[in-house]
Amino acid sequence: MSKINGTLMQYFEWYMQSDQNLWNKTRREAERLSELGITALWLPPAYKGIGGKDDVGYGAYDLYDLGEFDQKGSIKTKYGSKDEYIECIKALKQVGIESYADIVLNHKMGADMMQTILATKVDWGDHYKEVSGQKIVRVATKFTFPGRKRKYSDFEWNWTHFHGIDYDDMTGECAIYKFKDKDWDDAVDEEFGNFDYLMGADIDFKNPEVVEECFKWAKWYLEETGVDGFRLDAVKHISSSFYREYIKRIKAELKNDLFCVGEYWSADISKLHRYIEKTEGNISLFDVALHYNLYWASQNDEFDLSRIFDNTLVKDNPRMAVTFVDNHDTQPSQSLESYINNWFKIPAYCLILLRNEGYPCVFYGDFYGIPHDNVEPMQKLDVLLKVRKTKAYGEQHDYLDHPQYIGWTREGDEEHSDSGLAVVISSAGDGEKRMYIGKKFVGKEFKDVLQNFEETVTIDEEGCGIFKVRGKSASVWILK
Repeated sequence: MSKINGTLMQYFEWYMQSDQNLWNKTRREAERLSELGITALWLPPAYKGIGGKDDVGYGAYDLYDLGEFDQKGSIKTKYGSKDEYIECIKALKQVGIESYADIVLNHKMGADMMQTILATKVDWGDHYKEVSGQKIVRVATKFTFPGRKRKYSDFEWNWTHFHGIDYDDMTGECAIYKFKDKDWDDAVDEEFGNFDYLMGADIDFKNPEVVEECFKWAKWYLEETGVDGFRLDAVKHISSSFYREYIKRIKAELKNDLFCVGEYWSADISKLHRYIEKTEGNISLFDVALHYNLYWASQNDEFDLSRIFDNTLVKDNPRMAVTFVDNHDTQPSQSLESYINNWFKIPAYCLILLRNEGYPCVFYGDFYGIPHDNVEPMQKLDVLLKVRKTKAYGEQHDYLDHPQYIGWTREGDEEHSDSGLAVVISSAGDGEKRMYIGKKFVGKEFKDVLQNFEETVTIDEEGCGIFKVRGKSASVWILK
C-alpha cells in the first residue's frame, strides 16, 4: 500500500461555498499542484446527498447520481456536475495526479418513501441494550430514486437492507430503532457497546443483496470515473469482514492497484493495528493517533517532543500509515474539532512531509484557508511541499532526543541533485542541534529555507553541522 515519496492532498474543507464549482477549480489548479509535488487528491464525495447542492457529501442519498439528475432540489452537487467531475479526473491524470474518491457506504439518508415496520428501541449509550419491546414505527427506508428513472441500476432499497434508524416519523421521536429480525454487525468498534449504528438508515452488510449491489456500484463507479483509489468513510462502523472481502474482490476483478485508505477515528493504536490485521493489509489507515499527538503538542508547552511518534501508526507500521495534520472533521466548528494551534502548524507539517515514513496528506483548509472561521492560508506550506519534492531523500538520521528540541537529517540521493536537508523543531526558546548530514557535504553551506536565519551553516570535517532554530518554530536547512 506504500506510496513512497508521494504526497496526498485532501481537496475540500467542510464550509466551502456551495458554488457547484470545485471540479472546475480543481482542473484549473492541477498543473500548479503537480509542480508543488502533489501526486494524489482525495476528492470529496461526488454523489447526491440529502442536502442537494449544499450537502458536503456525507448525507449519502443516491450513489449513482454524480450531479446528473434533478434530485434533492438540484442537478449538480455542491461541487459540480458529473461531466465536470470526470473532466477534472482526466485533467489530474494528464499532470500525473491520482484521484481518490470519498466512499460513504455506512448509511443512506433522504428516502423517497416511508415504510411501517416493527422495531425495538435501544439505549444511546449501549446499542446492545434494548429499552422497549417491539413497536410499530414509520421510517424513511424506501429509496426508489425517481429522478434517475432506473438509469445505471434498477436496485431499490427497502427496510430489509438496513439494520436500523434514529427517527420514528409516526411519533417524531429521535431514538435508535433496531428493525425486527436484525442484529448489529460484529467486527465493528466497541464504543457504545457496538458502534455499528452511526446515523441515517444504517446499511446491513450481512444482506447478500446489499453486498452484490455495493460491488456492482463499485464496478460502475470505477469504469465511469477512472478514479485511482478510495477513501473509505467511517470504517469503524462497518464490519471489517465486509470490507476485507469487498476490497479483495474489487482488486481481483476490477482494479488490482486500487489504493484504499480508511477513516478509523480512534487514537487507540491497538484498534488501528487490529483493523489492518482483520482487513489483511488491503486498507491503509489515517494516523489519527499521530494527529492527536500533534494536537496536544500544539496545546501544551510541556509536551515531550521526543515522544511525538509514540503509539502512532507511522512509527509502528509506516507502510500502512496516511499521516495528516488536520482535516474536515478536526477543523474549527466541526464535530471532532482538534485544530492544531497556529504556532505548531509548520513543525507539524515538517514532521509529516520531510521524513521518510508514512504517506502524508495535506489539508485544503491549511493550504487555501477557511474563510468561515477567518483562518488564513498557511504561510510557507508551499515551501515545505517543494522541499519534500526536491530535497527530502536519502538516509535519515534522527535526533528525537530532547523534550523541547528535536531534529533529523536526510543525506539526499544521487537521483535528486542537491537533495538532502536538516530540520530542527523547538517548543521552547531559541536552540541548536549538532547533527550528522553526510560526509559528501563537508565544507558545503546550508541555508534556512524558512528564512528564520540569514546566516548559513557550514558542514564540518565529520559531516556534521550546528543547525539552529528560533523559539516555538521550525527551521529547514537545505544546500545553498
